[in-house]
Amino acid sequence: MTRALPGPTDHVVVVGAGLAGLSATLHLLGAGRRVTVVEREESPGGRAGRLDLAGYRIDTGPTVLTMPDLADEAFAAVGESLYERVELIPLHPAYRACFADGSSLDVHTGAEAMAAEVERFAGAAEAAGYLRLRDWLQRLYRVQLRRFIDADFDSPLGLLHPDLARLAALGGFGRLDARIGRFLSDERLRRVFSFQALYAGVPPARALAAYAVIAYMDTVAGVYFPRGGMHALPRAMAQAAAAAGAELRFGEPVTRLERSGERVTAVVTDAGRIPCDAVVLTPDLPVAYRLLGRRPRRPLGLRHSPSAVVLHAGTDRTWPHLAHHTISFGAAWHSTFDELTRAGSLMSDPSLLVTRPTATDPSLAPPGRHLHYILAPCPNTDIGPGPAAWSDLGPRYRDTLLRELERRGLHGIEAAIEEECLVTPADWHARGHAAGTPFSAAHTFAQTGPFRPRNLVRGTRNAVLAGCGTTPGVGVPTVLLSGKLAAARVTGGPARGGSRPRSSPAATAPERAGAPAATVPERTAAPTATGERAAPRAPEKPFRRLAAAQLPPVSSLDSPDSPDSPAAARQSPPPGSPTAPTTEDRTG
Repeated sequence: MTRALPGPTDHVVVVGAGLAGLSATLHLLGAGRRVTVVEREESPGGRAGRLDLAGYRIDTGPTVLTMPDLADEAFAAVGESLYERVELIPLHPAYRACFADGSSLDVHTGAEAMAAEVERFAGAAEAAGYLRLRDWLQRLYRVQLRRFIDADFDSPLGLLHPDLARLAALGGFGRLDARIGRFLSDERLRRVFSFQALYAGVPPARALAAYAVIAYMDTVAGVYFPRGGMHALPRAMAQAAAAAGAELRFGEPVTRLERSGERVTAVVTDAGRIPCDAVVLTPDLPVAYRLLGRRPRRPLGLRHSPSAVVLHAGTDRTWPHLAHHTISFGAAWHSTFDELTRAGSLMSDPSLLVTRPTATDPSLAPPGRHLHYILAPCPNTDIGPGPAAWSDLGPRYRDTLLRELERRGLHGIEAAIEEECLVTPADWHARGHAAGTPFSAAHTFAQTGPFRPRNLVRGTRNAVLAGCGTTPGVGVPTVLLSGKLAAARVTGGPARGGSRPRSSPAATAPERAGAPAATVPERTAAPTATGERAAPRAPEKPFRRLAAAQLPPVSSLDSPDSPDSPAAARQSPPPGSPTAPTTEDRTG
């Protein structure tokens, strides 16, 4: 039984309108709570924000959506459906893997298609090994989801369950790289099913085999892309929350929490005081702990995941060998992880994620143009270059990455760039992310499950944490679950679906959410000739309280005539843009 907050919980203030905060909001609404959402930015999304650069519509955070049914659970809590709010496009292939020897592999989520591709790539024996691996991944996922991922822990004793023995029998406590090697001997294939450990902050050779569950999500369950970009997901969640009665207050930074003994009695913002019975805090852990005035004692300090340099590039051309998601592996492998997690140096032979969202949704760029998102893992600021070093290092590393991509077949890429935005660990640091990483605390054994920072903080009786720093961890699916688990702490059990009927598939977003109004514009900014970006303008209003009828529908993001379209919204970038990433929610 989940330990619930004591005392009244009728009115809950959720701090942060990112994926975790919006998930918590929907589950709380479904359980009958009154919810006020306070967000410092001018629109929802958190890390999953949106930046417009001269008509290029850029997702500022996650680019990979897996396990959409976990998002649909949040919509279902208020009687709605994700699939009626957002058009999800399955990606085929989910990824394309390109290797230093010139070979490439399309990663399919269908068993037959992937087995055929593996046989073409590496032979029949490896294809048979892939099918055995796929079966193991499915069994691993079934054992872990409800008991170890979608679960609150009050102590390590919560692990004592028959599923723990099942997980051990599946080899979940061995090493990921070794376990994958039992199925696949081709070193290139092993990379495809183990690189995901980097998002958990641990090299595959040291990661628990249990983290192969991330490979299950990517390579078996399927990868999707919302039409209109990843930002369409949090906007749809905000619409559903507003339609269900939540009060959404944007442009309203939280300055402090009022307390009476061990209870938070009010959330204080730049605009005033909001009394509450309970609070859900979704900012990164250092920000949340600072607001609470409490920091849990740990025998050892938190170890953080590697960070990332991201180059968003709007170009006048693209390259045919790029899929929607392309992983460009360098020749180095084990030494790369050592550089990122121990030596604290930039990758000498980088492995890169190149995402081309316009391959699936051309409307995200001006006609005839293309959008590319280039992610290069790098050390966090605890072990690598500090925030100040990136002012000079960032532009130089950007040039290095472009030269490497040119060498790997993206001929003429630098000359093709029309608009760009570079994000470095200094930007993540500026937004309060510990160690300058958007991937938060690493998933070492000592920071996993009941040993991860808990979503309850001793000394505060009516506050719950949500987001990637707490239970269950990093990634869009797990961040959505963190909001659900936080809501369960408030309500004392799983949030139940509300009595609101699900909308019919024929219903449009404006019909469900009311007539749209241009109250949450997308922000725009273009780099200057020197590559610097103009400072953000102050918002015209100190804050905005939005009801259902005031949130523009997701579909309006795709309409060039909409007041929220890039053509109609030419403003400076908000603090939540890639120029200054936000504090709430796998950027890759």
